[in-house]
Amino acid sequence: MKLVKDTEKDLIKKPEVTDKQAEEAFKTILKWIGEDPSREGLLETPKRVVKAFKEYFKGYHQNADQDLTKTFGDVEGYDDMVLEKNITLESHCEHHMAPIIGVAHVAYIPNQKVVGLSKLARTVEIFSKRLQTQERLTMQIASTLMKALDAKGVAVTIDAAHQCMTMRGIKKERATTVTNYFLGSFKEDLSIQNRYLRYIAK
Repeated sequence: MKLVKDTEKDLIKKPEVTDKQAEEAFKTILKWIGEDPSREGLLETPKRVVKAFKEYFKGYHQNADQDLTKTFGDVEGYDDMVLEKNITLESHCEHHMAPIIGVAHVAYIPNQKVVGLSKLARTVEIFSKRLQTQERLTMQIASTLMKALDAKGVAVTIDAAHQCMTMRGIKKERATTVTNYFLGSFKEDLSIQNRYLRYIAK
């Protein structure tokens, strides 16, 4: 079974650009769009934007593999689907740095161990707080859970609106994109896959 290449170990490193350098870059962008960075309303804007970007892209400094190390083996033989629906997802596309807003549904079938429910949402959060394509994001979440939990199967669905096509370009404001990624039992057994799809459609 081929999983997405693991690059988590390469992401946890100190940034090579300082906050001050980033603020100066945003001042340049303000000038480029026709603004005056020295006017009162914009004096603190570069600093605020840097602070906001730290939040938007904090996933680069978080390790999903490490976050999933704590599991629970005392599950009294539970071996059916665990599904967490409607996990709020906020990301940014790597092509225009425009927001991606939607929800993720995550399911897995345990193999003698389970993980705290908050860790499923946390995994979605870590990978979404990076520049992304929706396809890669879906695969990263699924592959990471499959590997970390040694699960029998994993399913991930993302339904999201991309502001790079709702606010600019083609401007189709009601368009959303749905991606699915199935591993293990969810890929091999269509009855399990179909049960998952029925659950998330409710």
